[in-house]
Amino acid sequence: MKALLVLALSSVCVSAFADEASTQVSHQQPVVEHYSYSSELDIAKVISMSEIPNVCEVVPARMVYEDSQGIKHTLEYRVMGNGCSNG
Repeated sequence: MKALLVLALSSVCVSAFADEASTQVSHQQPVVEHYSYSSELDIAKVISMSEIPNVCEVVPARMVYEDSQGIKHTLEYRVMGNGCSNG
C-alpha cells in the first residue's frame, strides 16, 4: 500500500515538473509580432532580416530588431518575392 502511494505521488510530481519545464521553454521563445498598416513600430536597430525568395508571389518575411529601449522584437510581414520580371 505504501509503495502504491509513493508511486502515485511521484507521478504527480513528475507531471508538475513537466508542466513547469514546458512553461519555461515557452517563455524563452520570442513572440512573433505580425505587421499591419496600423502597427506603430519603434525600430532603433535592425539585427537581421530574412532572405526574400526568388518567386513571383507574396511571401512571409521576418525582421529581428531592437527598439529604443533595447528590447528585441521579431516582426513578421508580407513582401513580394524577387522572382517577378517586368517584361
